[in-house]
Amino acid sequence: MNFKETLITGELIKRYKRFFVDVKIGHKTVTAHCPNTGSMMGLIKKGNKVWLNKSDNPKRKLKYTLQIIEDKKIKVGINTHLTNKIVFSALNEGTIDAFKDLDEIKPEVKFGDNTRFDFLISKKKRKCLLEVKNVTLSRNKGIAEFPDAITSRGLKHIQELLKARNKGFEIYMLYIIQRDDCKKFELAKDIDPEYYKLMLKAVKKNLKVLCYDCKFSSKGIKLNRNIQIKI
Repeated sequence: MNFKETLITGELIKRYKRFFVDVKIGHKTVTAHCPNTGSMMGLIKKGNKVWLNKSDNPKRKLKYTLQIIEDKKIKVGINTHLTNKIVFSALNEGTIDAFKDLDEIKPEVKFGDNTRFDFLISKKKRKCLLEVKNVTLSRNKGIAEFPDAITSRGLKHIQELLKARNKGFEIYMLYIIQRDDCKKFELAKDIDPEYYKLMLKAVKKNLKVLCYDCKFSSKGIKLNRNIQIKI
């Protein structure tokens, strides 16, 4: 997944009202859009180096969008809107082992009355529903965690995947760690115990859980390594 615009470096001042961040770029301060509804625990520190892109769309009120925060010399991608684009590129390139033998990829597939799954991947009679989650949290060195806040939306997605399983679909949850300093992935059961409990039940009912980290460059973000999962 390549960035459309060249990224600009700045210094984080503060985040507020969830979707706003003030960033110092050179000698001026700008207000940028923060495309992440999570808590971004551990990343929102004054003085952290950040990367933004600037839109040339005249209709946009906020010209800048926050893309990456650097914390302790580790780059962390915080734009949740890019996660599916990273995965879509990887699926087309055959990077994800579980789906290498499948060739039809449909994003944003409606299921039921009130649910959309991120991808339907299929070939002939085999149909797989894939839900993707963005991961930025790492409280212990080398370990990535999800979620970083209580997630009712995450609970709903697991419940809907289980319904899909009963209708003959293979079901998958893919955690994308938008950082490259973690060798393991765990569920943050202390942050959201209900999510953890439901995930344990879902795994017993054949929900397959995958996890990959990402590699950053000046041009974009790509899926990198298959990460060990502890559930």
